[in-house]
Amino acid sequence: MKYLTHTTPCIAELSRQCRLRVRRVARFAVIAPALLVAASYAFAAPGGAPDVGLLNPAAAAFNTSSGKAYVVDQYGRRVTITNDATGKTSYVTVGAGPVSIAADTANGRAYVLNADDGTVSVIDGQNDAVIATLKVGDHPYSIAADSKTGKIYVTRTYNNHLMIIDAETDQVSSVVAGSPDLITVDHTTGSVYMLSYEGGNLKTMDGTTHAIAATAVGMHAWGIAVSDATGTLYVTRPNNAELAIMQRSESTIHHIKTGNIPCAVAVNTKTNRVYTANYADNSITVIDGSNNAVIATIPTGHRPEAVAVDSLHNRIYVANTQSNSVTIIDGASNRAIAAIAAGHAPYALAVDAARGIVHIANADQTHPATTIDVSPYNTAR
Repeated sequence: MKYLTHTTPCIAELSRQCRLRVRRVARFAVIAPALLVAASYAFAAPGGAPDVGLLNPAAAAFNTSSGKAYVVDQYGRRVTITNDATGKTSYVTVGAGPVSIAADTANGRAYVLNADDGTVSVIDGQNDAVIATLKVGDHPYSIAADSKTGKIYVTRTYNNHLMIIDAETDQVSSVVAGSPDLITVDHTTGSVYMLSYEGGNLKTMDGTTHAIAATAVGMHAWGIAVSDATGTLYVTRPNNAELAIMQRSESTIHHIKTGNIPCAVAVNTKTNRVYTANYADNSITVIDGSNNAVIATIPTGHRPEAVAVDSLHNRIYVANTQSNSVTIIDGASNRAIAAIAAGHAPYALAVDAARGIVHIANADQTHPATTIDVSPYNTAR
């Protein structure tokens, strides 16, 4: 989940107060039925250096307008940029501790959130240069872009303010939002959804008026996605082995059971299928979005940490953190059709559906980014 731990990045969580003091949690965990404890031992990654840092599901992003993919290298203070049309890869230096990325399809830019120095690096989509560095305040964690309204949203852990960047002017403002961690945007309505790991509430903000409403979703909720087609919001609850569901026009939360410790969720807007990555069960739960019924459980690799969807080819990709692999699932048959080697401890995914390429963020100082060609698996099988 948020802080990288030795064997179980999805589930070994300290309290937010303790995690702030530790800041870099070593990758080791001991699991008990009612208690998840992270121990602070340092282990060597394949590159030889201690493998520690922050995890964020938005550590990789693809901008459909520029055709470029972006993956953070939090250890090297840089971002890997890949032009999928030419195959060219370049690197750009950003702020300290880059942790998450948002792509603005209107201006073609990428916004890189730097957790260690409280800034956002703005990368031009044409020349790959950092054209602005914006101060957003201490302990920023998640970033999301609304390309329709020209707003970039930044959460700050342990701070009550949500930061808002005007994509046209680069002006930064804020609104009191109650210390959210994760954030996502409904690109149809402009609504902003914010989730706090220890807050117990889902916050919904009107993107125009900034009015905020709170809906109880339960403690330790983690993993959030919204369907732009139906407006349905999905939130995973790892400790409860369930998915919380809220319709766009409602404030009532419905719950359905998933596998154990669901820590990520993604939606195929074309098929209205929802996929949760069940970290402890090494599986994906498939849900029919029309009736919220579980229709399949699909085995994956060891410790699935992230899930992404290619709606064009109806393919689902799963990052298996401890198998160092990506599982490819055929959405039509609900079966795994391949497992492809990735880097060490993959934890975030970005998909270029048009070209059949998946970009992966790895928890590895030596090889923080991996690109795999999945086009051979896009035909019917």
